[in-house]
Amino acid sequence: MPTAAVERSTSVTTARAKAFVAARRPDAEALGRGLAEIVSDPDAFTAALTEGLRDLSDPEYVAGQRRVAPGIGAIYGVRWPLIEAVKRGFREATRRERTSSWLFVADRLLDEDHLEARWFAFGLLERLVADDPERTWQLIRRAAGEAADWITVDALAHPVARGILLEPYRWSELEQLVFSSSRWERRLVGSAIATAPHVDRRLGRRPEVVEHGLALIEQLIGDAEPDVQKALAWAVRTLARIDTPAVTAWCRRQAAVASRTVDGHRAWVIRDSLTKLDADDAASIRTSLAGIRRRPGAQATSEAAAIAGRFGPLPDPRKRSEPPLEPGQTRETIAVSREATR
Repeated sequence: MPTAAVERSTSVTTARAKAFVAARRPDAEALGRGLAEIVSDPDAFTAALTEGLRDLSDPEYVAGQRRVAPGIGAIYGVRWPLIEAVKRGFREATRRERTSSWLFVADRLLDEDHLEARWFAFGLLERLVADDPERTWQLIRRAAGEAADWITVDALAHPVARGILLEPYRWSELEQLVFSSSRWERRLVGSAIATAPHVDRRLGRRPEVVEHGLALIEQLIGDAEPDVQKALAWAVRTLARIDTPAVTAWCRRQAAVASRTVDGHRAWVIRDSLTKLDADDAASIRTSLAGIRRRPGAQATSEAAAIAGRFGPLPDPRKRSEPPLEPGQTRETIAVSREATR
């Protein structure tokens, strides 16, 4: 198709999408406000949300989501700005409300097959992680283990990043995931680092974010999965905005390793990170990587992969011993607790 025809087609598609969102944004915000009135009833909340999501869906958008995220699970096809509008309506209506009963709603939404309901739940978790961190992290770990596409992972990165910034010892949550056998959990490491400065502009730009972030990326760089590589490069670019000299020096070291070992996986991440560095530094590093490319079927070269290969993956963080949801409570008793909140 000629370039002009492609541009016209893209322009028409974009215009249609904007009009679709604009026409339905008031309904989406009203849905969020209405959900605030039934937040104490998880089943009613879920039923109302899913019905509303169906009404907001765009069948044409389904094909687009499946194209950009191959293998994505069940979706209604709700455009992301409309999901955010539902969240905004709910957030505005509950600004002064207690979040104590939301945990049961979030848990119920994570049982839904259609991903938009789960994505809405991540918004609840982002607020809950400040008020009820222990129980919220259990749901976050569950969601991470069930994630199977990059859109879900990058949405989950928001509550993960907020939880880490509020309780810095939670960096250990990401330290566990670098050894995961799931590429989606490994991607979550990069996505959470990249998201942190946007989740909280003050806490997310502290020096320790760069320090912890680069240390974790250093363990994962060399990962063979493109989905992980893209998140790592995104994270490096984000950290470069906070401390350009530190990230530049780090990129030079990693480029030297890639050059010495002809490591295409490592080189790809570094190349994709250079746009946020000084132009002269970026050009110098790019020159040092000349001719080093990813090779189909090449094994992972990351430190994490080497450790996992020698000792096997570390214990699943979702299955390690930790405090119960409540004194004497287990996952099986949540259903009983839900009934008690009605």
